[in-house]
Amino acid sequence: MIQLHHLKQSRSRRITWLLEELGLDYEVVSYDRDPVTRLAPPELARIHPLGKAPVLCDDGQVLIESGAIIEYLVRRYGQGRFAPAVDTPAYNRYLQMLHYAEGSAMLPLMLALYTSRLGEGAAPLQPRIQSEMKNHLGYLEGELAGRDYFVGDELSGADIQLSFIVQMGVKSGGGAAVYPNLAAFVERIEARPAYQRAKTRHGE
Repeated sequence: MIQLHHLKQSRSRRITWLLEELGLDYEVVSYDRDPVTRLAPPELARIHPLGKAPVLCDDGQVLIESGAIIEYLVRRYGQGRFAPAVDTPAYNRYLQMLHYAEGSAMLPLMLALYTSRLGEGAAPLQPRIQSEMKNHLGYLEGELAGRDYFVGDELSGADIQLSFIVQMGVKSGGGAAVYPNLAAFVERIEARPAYQRAKTRHGE
């Protein structure tokens, strides 16, 4: 059976959601963050040396990185769902959006989170961080103009990978008044039965 090592209050929610979308049997091993440092517990390092989540164990393989895990699950279990056909322009867009999520868009959100704990010491960095956040959220807002999903007409692995960034961006960036397309996307994905199952089974 597939085993997912899941850190509570983390981006590994995306993988539990995808597993529900795929209708797979899986086991979740949940870990609590350290109440002081907010870091993952040392037990995770026993599964993979980096001690990060998510970690997927399947058929003797241990996989890290959300994008790689999504690609693996869609390729092995998707049966043609959640990704366009290979060697099509849509697949190229799919790969671009899938890897853009963590490769570029996540950085300003993480910087905003980390520097929020520094108080006035982070003030000189804030204009650049906020500028970059608006740049990426504005780009994603435009990419959803006239469409429900980032790739094609159906939910894909790229949408799942981008979901955390969009959710946090809408929450902290002004909501539907500023990003109506992104806010509608959040409502759309969070209403999906598989998303609700993942939320019910494994928490926020």
